[in-house]
Order: sequence, then C-alpha cells, then structure tokens
Amino acid sequence: MTKEREGELLMLGLTLLESWFPILSIVAMSYVGALHTYMYSLMIALFFYVAIMYKRKRFSELKNKKAYKDLLLTTFWITSIFTLIFIGMRYTTAGNMAVIVFLQVLFSYLYFNVLGNEKMQKIHLAGAIIMGVGALIILIPEDFSLNKGDMLILASAAMAPIVNLYQKRARVYCSAETILGFRTVVGLPFVALLAYLMEPSVSYEAFMSALPYMFLIATGVYVVSKIMWIEALNRISITKLSAMLALMPVMTLFFAYIYLDEIPEFRQLLGIVPVLVGGYLITRPVKG
Repeated sequence: MTKEREGELLMLGLTLLESWFPILSIVAMSYVGALHTYMYSLMIALFFYVAIMYKRKRFSELKNKKAYKDLLLTTFWITSIFTLIFIGMRYTTAGNMAVIVFLQVLFSYLYFNVLGNEKMQKIHLAGAIIMGVGALIILIPEDFSLNKGDMLILASAAMAPIVNLYQKRARVYCSAETILGFRTVVGLPFVALLAYLMEPSVSYEAFMSALPYMFLIATGVYVVSKIMWIEALNRISITKLSAMLALMPVMTLFFAYIYLDEIPEFRQLLGIVPVLVGGYLITRPVKG
C-alpha cells in the first residue's frame, strides 16, 4: 500500500468520526455549556494522550528544542479554532457547522496556491468561485440577519489551513500523540479560564448527564481522529486532505436528521452542492 493511499484511508475513517462531532457537542452543551464541554473533553482526552505517550515512550521527544516553535504555534491556532467553534455552535445548527468547516479547503487553496504565488489554473479558480457561491447561499439567511455563530465558525475554517501547516512541520520532530498531548496541556488552562469567566458553574447532575457525550468527543474526535489527521498530514497534501472532508457535511446532515430531528433547510441542501463541486475542482490535478 502506498503512503498516499494510507493517508486517504486515514481520512475516510476520521471523516466518519468527525461527522458526529457537532451532534455530540450540541447535546453536551445543552447540559454544561459550550466552553465547559470543550474543557472537560480536553481533560478526558489528556488522560489518553499521557497514557499513549507513556506506553510508546514519547516523552523523550519533548527534549527536542527544534520542535517547540511549531508546537506552540499549533497550540495557539488549534485552541483558538475550537474556542470559536464551540462558541459558534451556540447559535447555529450541526448541519451548518459541518458545511462551513468544509470551506477550509477553499482557504487552503487561497493561502497555498493564490497567496503562495503558485500558478493559478482556470479550473482551480472556477472551483474557488463556485465554493464561494455555495458559502454565500448557506451563510446568508432569508431575512439577511447576521448569524454570529456561522461567522465564528467561518473564522475557524479560515484558520484551519494555518494550524495544519504547523502541525505538518511539528510532525517532522514529534509523533502525533506528542503533538496532541503538548497542545492539550498548554491550551487547557486557557480554555478553563474562559469557561470560568464566561459560563456559570456546572452542577454534578448536569456534568453526569453530559459525560457520555463528552467522553465520545474526547476519545473519538480528540484522540482517535486527531491522531489519524496528523498521520494523514504526513502522507498527503494539506489541500487534498481538506478536500477529502467533503463527505463530512453530508454525513453530519444525515446523522443530525436521524439523531437530533434536525431537518436540513433548503438553502443548506442547495448550498452544499456548489461547495462540494468547488472542493473537487480545486483539488483536481491539472495535466501538463
């Protein structure tokens, strides 16, 4: 099996896991709030990161000073991204969140192809325009009011290619579990402070009600899928990796309908088509 095929299989697996993230998060948030959901999920995930690092003897990797710049930048960006996502999910739907996050493929193209001074192919430009049209269909509601939840999640999608770049650089020096453990240890106090300042304290009953969902977020999304993500980053390009997330919004819309009775709006269904088509065109190789 080629290295690129391994990356593609990793992406397919994590796409299935990540498609449940907004659904599980919305349910947990209904009990303990957005930032507390993020904080407790990180705390649970940290236990598994430390256990994996200990078993695989990864703590010695932290002695490599060359890795710290990329590790710290990764921590800053990923913590900011998930903080925006969790706060944004207070005001939007699971389906909207999944579709908007997929727009990171558009930002990947803009950052690394357009702003990176690489030659702009007509088919890639067309894909970027089509994705932009799809995004506008999803983001602009019928009454033209500004949905701050969608805007916050859109901002997180714009940051995603940046954190992927630094994670890919850090992977040269460290394993996936070391990167995840480091960014969790460093980012957790900041998230805890925000949760303390911005949300009311959590009762024991509410915590226990949310715990099963936070456990699934921590193990499935923050541990398993994030390890798969970083390993995939080490095998395929950032743009292709982002494009393979195309199945995630479709899966999320389906699972949200089944589990949350969240009926997709017509504009969501209409907007997802150009978003997916544009993502395909952006990442389509050009011969010659």
